[in-house]
Amino acid sequence: MNETLTTIQQIDGVGLDVSINTIWLLVAAFMVMFMQPGFAMVEAGFTRQKNAANILMKNLMDFVIGSITFWLIGYSFMYGEGNAFFGDFSKFAFDPGTDTYGAGYSDYADLMFQTVFAATAATIVSGAMAERTKFSAYLVFSLVITLVIYPVSGHWTWGGGWLSSLGTDATVLDAAGEPVSWGFIDFAGSTIVHSVGAWVGLAGAIILGPRIGKYVKGQARAIPGHNIALGALGVFILWFGWFGFNPGSELAATGGSASAIAKVALTTNLSAAGGAIAAMLVAWMRYKRPTLSLSLNGALAGLVAITAGCAAVSPLGALLIGLIAGTVLVFSVEIIDQKLKIDDPVGAISVHGVAGAIGTLLVGVFALGSEVTLADGTTQLVGAGLIYGGGMKQLGLQAAGVFSIGAWAFVCGFILFKVLKATNGLRVSKRIEEEGLDIYEHGETVYNM
Repeated sequence: MNETLTTIQQIDGVGLDVSINTIWLLVAAFMVMFMQPGFAMVEAGFTRQKNAANILMKNLMDFVIGSITFWLIGYSFMYGEGNAFFGDFSKFAFDPGTDTYGAGYSDYADLMFQTVFAATAATIVSGAMAERTKFSAYLVFSLVITLVIYPVSGHWTWGGGWLSSLGTDATVLDAAGEPVSWGFIDFAGSTIVHSVGAWVGLAGAIILGPRIGKYVKGQARAIPGHNIALGALGVFILWFGWFGFNPGSELAATGGSASAIAKVALTTNLSAAGGAIAAMLVAWMRYKRPTLSLSLNGALAGLVAITAGCAAVSPLGALLIGLIAGTVLVFSVEIIDQKLKIDDPVGAISVHGVAGAIGTLLVGVFALGSEVTLADGTTQLVGAGLIYGGGMKQLGLQAAGVFSIGAWAFVCGFILFKVLKATNGLRVSKRIEEEGLDIYEHGETVYNM
């Protein structure tokens, strides 16, 4: 084995570390891709059976359309050279021909990993707009979010855009004479991925209006999903997939990264557990019953919330973030449903939007930070949260990222859905909604009895 690896390195310039990193990145990408059926099961289970085929079709098309459009243009907008706000076309229809392994892993593996993230952002919207959206309109939306909305906001941080260095002071130099980098922290996408999908979904839900029968004389009426077991299965699949989503975002598995991905897996798991138990206990106290649906969404809220700071906080900090997210989730679902009267059939806005924002902000409270040696030989604590001596700086940077990306996603979604409503039409007719989208939109049903 060692002789083979040595030969490969001599011929192709690829070492064992690059091979391991590439394989890890691909395995993580495959795990994140498996989250697509998780999202599909959650959405299908939490909604009515007459719309199940429509929901499965939307989730399928999110991945199909996202795979093509992100490869063609989205990846370039996100990671092309460009400027502080969006990338150029240098990675258009990305195919480097000769793999450079410049970042320590295959360029193709990076594209694959980023593609499954783009598909995740798109599919979050489906739940918030479920059971009343025209399939043709949804296809247009799915294309636009993976083509423009998600890549542009992703470029602001992961593509080296303005948020990635927002707190950098050019006069503070490290030992190498370079400015100490200090910016918005969102390690794996609480805001960049999850909140983007949720805020676009919020815009869509507002423009669509509630499902028929959801509000009677101004009072919210529960519309139960048809199969909570499917929803539970979906949550377990998503929980599993998150071990690719967060640890995979380390983008390496060799050297110090081996310990880093193990820690990220631990913080991810603890936050999910904290979210589930907090949601269960709050629901139990508030509604006199430990409801399964809120407990499941509590686990997802914990997963979403820790995604920003999974590499920056301690295990205890991760558990606290999960507990906070699960608690907030219960009240968020109630406020959105009963006070704001926004019909979100699966709780996507609360799970991905509110919990994503809360988790991202809490990085500014619980981040451990790191000591950086400066040019004058002294050290400075960089990226630390409020309780670890970082003051308000990191919290302010987190707030800037949450509100700027949220505003971008919501405004783009609002404009897009307004245009679709005025042209193609956004909502199905009353008859189709009442009898089910499966037969009228797709000519088939999931259940044939």
